[in-house]
Amino acid sequence: MIQRGLSGVRHGAAFRRCAFALLASAFSLLGPSACITPPPSGISLSPVRKPVATGPFWWGISTSSYQNEDRAEEPSSPNYFQTDWDIYARQGHAPARGDFATRSWTHFERDLHALKALDVNHYRFSIEWARVEPKPGVFNQAAIDHYVKMARELKASGIEPVVTLWHFTFPDWLYHDGNARKANYLDPRILPAWRNYVTRMVTALRPYVRVFVPENEPNGQLQLAYLAGHFPPGKLLAIGSYKKAMRVSVAMFRDAADIVHRSRPDAIVMGIYALPHWRRNWFEDPTGAVFNTTWRLNCDHLDQVHDVCDLIGVNYYFVQDAAIVRFLTHRGEIGWRYTQLGWEIDAEGLHDVLCRTYRRYGIPLVVTENGLATVSEQKKIRYLREHINQMRRAMADGVDVRGYFPWTLVDNYEWREGWRANFGLTYLQPGDQELTIGTSGKWFAEFVRSHPLP
Repeated sequence: MIQRGLSGVRHGAAFRRCAFALLASAFSLLGPSACITPPPSGISLSPVRKPVATGPFWWGISTSSYQNEDRAEEPSSPNYFQTDWDIYARQGHAPARGDFATRSWTHFERDLHALKALDVNHYRFSIEWARVEPKPGVFNQAAIDHYVKMARELKASGIEPVVTLWHFTFPDWLYHDGNARKANYLDPRILPAWRNYVTRMVTALRPYVRVFVPENEPNGQLQLAYLAGHFPPGKLLAIGSYKKAMRVSVAMFRDAADIVHRSRPDAIVMGIYALPHWRRNWFEDPTGAVFNTTWRLNCDHLDQVHDVCDLIGVNYYFVQDAAIVRFLTHRGEIGWRYTQLGWEIDAEGLHDVLCRTYRRYGIPLVVTENGLATVSEQKKIRYLREHINQMRRAMADGVDVRGYFPWTLVDNYEWREGWRANFGLTYLQPGDQELTIGTSGKWFAEFVRSHPLP
């Protein structure tokens, strides 16, 4: 996960600073005339792709490597690795994750047992690039084999693996301690290194994996990293770096899609994007400039790669007014309409986002992340039920939706929010580190069993 335009930003002054910076950046990037006009409702698909067969409806669960995996390597080991997030947290820009997370690397069998109990038929997990390539050009074959073992055991259990090749984190050797001119996307080594890494992983996984995700939420990550100063390298209004990083990210996505399709002809490439629901505020935004800008930011990356996507993944969590005054005065509201993180809950927003996205691209969709941070299991059940109902409403309206994945398997590290967000359908027992299925997880499992969708 996380997140999604402005949604992961802390409340109060930090939120307002980042929100204002992002909107100011957007205006400067797009220009006033582009902002006042809405993005086109549909774009020409070229080439027209063949219909993709996905089988029965995908009921799944989504996770990510950095948020769940323990490091499982001693500093003295040649396979010891760090990511840009480890350095970023050590520099005091984010809460430290620690070396153990939810121990999903060394306790995968435990996670698999929980997935079976949840009765899902798909599981989305990600590869930690730094683990696979701890030093430039040096690959950890044992780590590659472990990921292959995970995919093989999922398949043997009747659960289809969905593999994300990049979920927010870069190896530390690409980070340069946050130097925005060199870090991550802007390291001149990144494209050949990325192609080598992706080729190795796809080749190893292709006997067991058909569905690959090149990048998780590149649109939100780029905005938070270079415009809002929130993700590594933590740059505020670095518009030039943002544009350069966008070009590299698009090239990475397209290279990965090409490698996947050449490696396995029946493979499915899915682009996954942060798509919050921006609500028009007619009084504060009479020209629609802010509203149109926010929707353009939803689409700016996907517009450049949709033609190599077989599916589009929609990560949806919240609704927010698209208005400068609202951004500047937002605080972490509490109550039944808000999550632990102050995000406003709006199930109908998912219907709108699904309809808009399908109308724009004409590509089948999967709800790849949807969840609620709360300690109330009943509130979580209500959230899931209402959002699934809105997904089904979109399907009844003609939107081609192929699957639904709640976020997430177990309460985990939530980036700048640390460990304070309770999204999991299961939770860790503090002593033996076993997973206990929560009431919401039991509800979801029963719902999946009783609602097989076409």
